[in-house]
Amino acid sequence: MKSHRSPRTLAAVLLGFVLTASLSAQSGKVGDPLPSWNDGDARTAIITFVTQVTTSGLPTYVAPAERIATFDNDGTLWSEQPIYFQFQFAIDRVKALAPEHPEWKEQEPFKYVLAGDMEGLAAGGEKSLLPILMIAHTGITTEEFRGVVKDWLATARHPKTGLPYNKMVYQPMLEVLAYFRANGFKTFIVSGGGVEFMRAFAQEAYGIPPEQVIGSQGKLKYELRDGKPVLLKLPEVQFIDDGEGKPAAIETFIGHRPLAAFGNSDGDEQMLEWTKAGAGARFALLVHHTDAEREWAYDRKSNIGKLDRALDKALAQKWAVADMKKDWKTIYPAPPAPVAPAAPAAPAAPATPPAK
Repeated sequence: MKSHRSPRTLAAVLLGFVLTASLSAQSGKVGDPLPSWNDGDARTAIITFVTQVTTSGLPTYVAPAERIATFDNDGTLWSEQPIYFQFQFAIDRVKALAPEHPEWKEQEPFKYVLAGDMEGLAAGGEKSLLPILMIAHTGITTEEFRGVVKDWLATARHPKTGLPYNKMVYQPMLEVLAYFRANGFKTFIVSGGGVEFMRAFAQEAYGIPPEQVIGSQGKLKYELRDGKPVLLKLPEVQFIDDGEGKPAAIETFIGHRPLAAFGNSDGDEQMLEWTKAGAGARFALLVHHTDAEREWAYDRKSNIGKLDRALDKALAQKWAVADMKKDWKTIYPAPPAPVAPAAPAAPAAPATPPAK
C-alpha cells in the first residue's frame, strides 16, 4: 500500500525523530554539551535549534558557512553589576593617572572619583561619565591600551565576589559558545563595550579571537613615533554599538544576518529582533538576571542592563529566556583544583664499595 504522506509531513516526522533522539541523548548523559544547564525550556530550545540547522537532510539545515551566532558581552557572557566592568576600569585608570594631574582634586568630575563619591559622580549623568571614559581610553596607542587593560585584569578584584573580573564569566554561556562552535558556528561578540577593551581578554576568556569582536569604537589616528607606525586612540567617538547600532554593525563587519543571537537587555532588542526576522530557523535568547543570591536580580528598573521592552517582546514573540536562578546549575566556572605538591624524591641508595 502506497503512503500518501506529503514531503512536508515526512520532513516533520524526520525532524521530530531527530530532535527526540538528540534531546534524549544529551539530557544529563555523558557527553552532555550543556552540563551547567538544568533541564527546561531554555536548554531544550538551544539544543533543538542547533539540531535543526546542523542535521543534514532536514529542511531546516544550514550550511556551515552561514552559521553565525552573535553574543552581547555585559550581562550575557559576564556579570555587569554594580557598574559595567569597563567603567570600573576607567575609574581605576583615573586614580592611577591622578598623580600626574594634581588639578583633578578640585576639578569635576575627577574630584568625585578621587574622593570615592560615586553618588556625586552619578548625579552628573553623561556629562560626568564621558570625561572619565575619555581620559581612561585615549591618548595612548592601541597596543599600549591593550597592555593597560591586561594589567588591570591581572590585579583588579570585584568588590562583592573578590574575583578577578575576567573570572566572572558565565559557565553556562561558555558551554553554549563551545557547543555552537563544535557544530560549525562562528561566534561573535557584538556589544556596547569598547572594542579594544574586549579584545584584550575575549580570546582567553571566551575563545573568541579579536577579529570576531565588534564593539563601540573611538576614532584612531595613524602616526609615526620614532619612525615606528602606531595607531593612537583619540577622544572622539567613531560609533556606538548598542540598540539600533548592533544590526548595522553586524551588517558592516560580518555581512551575514546571524542565525542566533544572545543578549540580556533592551540594548540587545534590535539585534535579537533582526536575527529572528531572517528566513528559516532562527534563534534568540535573553539571559534574565533573577538570582540575587548567586549573582544579582534586576530587570525593568535597573540602571545597568535594563530589561524591559525586550522582555515583553521575548514573551510575546516566544524568544527563549534563560532564567538564571531556575535554568543555571552554576554561575561562574569552578576554580582550578590546587596542584598537590610533588612527593619528595627517595634518597639515593649508597654506592656499593668496589670488591677488594
